[in-house]
Amino acid sequence: MKIRKLLVGALGAVAFSLISVGGALAQQPIKVGMSMPQTGSLGAGGKAALLALQMWVEDVNAKGGLLGRKVEFIVYDDQTNPALTPAIYTKLLDIDKVDLLIAPYGTVPTAPIMPLVKQRGLLLMGNFSFQVNRTVRHDMWFNNSPWNDARSWSDGFFSAGSKLGAKTVAFLAADQEFAQNLANGARVIAKSLDLKTVYEQNYPPSTVDFSSMIRAIRAAKPDLVFVMSYPNDSVAIIRAVNEIGVGPSVKLFGGGMVGLQFTPIMQSLGSLLNGVVNYNSYVPGIKYPGVEEFLARYSKKAVAAKVDPLGFYLPPFNYAIGQILEQAVNATKSLDHKTLAAWLHKNEVKTIVGPIRWDANGEWVNPRVLMAQFRGVADKDLDQFRKPGKQVVLYPDAMKTGTVAAPFEKVRGKK
Repeated sequence: MKIRKLLVGALGAVAFSLISVGGALAQQPIKVGMSMPQTGSLGAGGKAALLALQMWVEDVNAKGGLLGRKVEFIVYDDQTNPALTPAIYTKLLDIDKVDLLIAPYGTVPTAPIMPLVKQRGLLLMGNFSFQVNRTVRHDMWFNNSPWNDARSWSDGFFSAGSKLGAKTVAFLAADQEFAQNLANGARVIAKSLDLKTVYEQNYPPSTVDFSSMIRAIRAAKPDLVFVMSYPNDSVAIIRAVNEIGVGPSVKLFGGGMVGLQFTPIMQSLGSLLNGVVNYNSYVPGIKYPGVEEFLARYSKKAVAAKVDPLGFYLPPFNYAIGQILEQAVNATKSLDHKTLAAWLHKNEVKTIVGPIRWDANGEWVNPRVLMAQFRGVADKDLDQFRKPGKQVVLYPDAMKTGTVAAPFEKVRGKK
C-alpha cells in the first residue's frame, strides 16, 4: 500500500513536471530569423525593409502572437556581402535555434544560402531576389517579389520599345548574379522580337566611372538601352548619361536599374531621372487593400528611424512576408516547415500588396512588375513623389496610367 502511494506520488510529480515544462515551452517565443543588409550598397533599402518587418512583429504580437506565443525577431547585418550569409544563417539555425527563416534582401546575398536550406529541408521566405531557385529547385522557397522569370521583369520595357518601332538594343549589366540572370532573359526576349544587339557590356561591381561605356553606347546608336545595375551603379550611370548624353537615336533608356525606386536616390537625382523607363513594385495611385494605411503608419516611423521616408519599394512587400507567414501558421496550426510549404503551394494569400499564389518554383503565378517612366520631376522636392504622375505606369495594361514618351533625350529636356 505504501509502495502504491509512493508510486502514485512519483507519477503525479512527473506529470506535474511535464505539465510545467509543456507550459514553459508554450510560453517561449516563436523565433523568426534573417540577415538584412543595413550597410553596403543595399543598406539603405535594407533598413527600410527591416522597419516594415519590425512593424509586422509589433502588429502580430499585439494580436497575441502566433499559436498563442509572442514572435521574437532576430536579425543580423550581412553588409550586402554574400560571403557572410551562409555563416549567418548557420548561426540562426544552430545557435539561435530560430523557428522560421526569411531570406536576406536581394539576389546576391540570398543565392549562397539556397543549398543550405534545401539540404536541411527548410522553408525560406524570399525577399526581392531574382531567379535564385532557378537551378536549386527547392520546393520550400516562396518569394515575396512581384516577378517570375525575366519576361515578367522585361516585357514592359520591350513592349514599349516595340510600339516605338525599335530595331536595335544595347545592354549594360553588372557582373553579378542578379544582373546576369536578368540580362540573359532580356537577350532572349530581344532576340524573339528581332532586335539587333549593337552594344553589350558587363562591368565589374566595383566600377565607379561609366563615362567610357556611355560614350560607346552613344557611338553604337541603339534604339533601346537596357541597363541592369545596383544602386551605386545606377546613380553613377544616370549622372554619366546627364554629362555625356546617349544621342538622338535612343528611344528608351533604363529597364532593370535597382536604386531608382529608393526615395533618397530619387530626391538626390531629381530632374536627371526624367525620361528614364524603369521597373518598380509600387507607385502612388496603385490600389492594393491596406497598402495606403500601411504606408501612412510607416512614414511616421521612418522619420524617427531615419530611413527611406516614403518606403514605396521594399517595405510593403516585406510587411507582406510577415502576413504570409502569419496566415500559413494560423491556417495549419503548425511550425513544421513541410506542413507550411504544402499549405502555401495550395493556397492564395491576401496581403497589402494584393493576392499572391506561387508556382512550383516558389515564384508568383501572376507577376505584377510595373514599368514606369519618370516625367516632370523637379530638383530638391521630396513631396512630389508622394503623388501620382511623376512615375507614369506604362505596364501592365491593367495598371497603366499613361503612354510612353520618346525619344529619351527629348523627354529629359536635352537636345
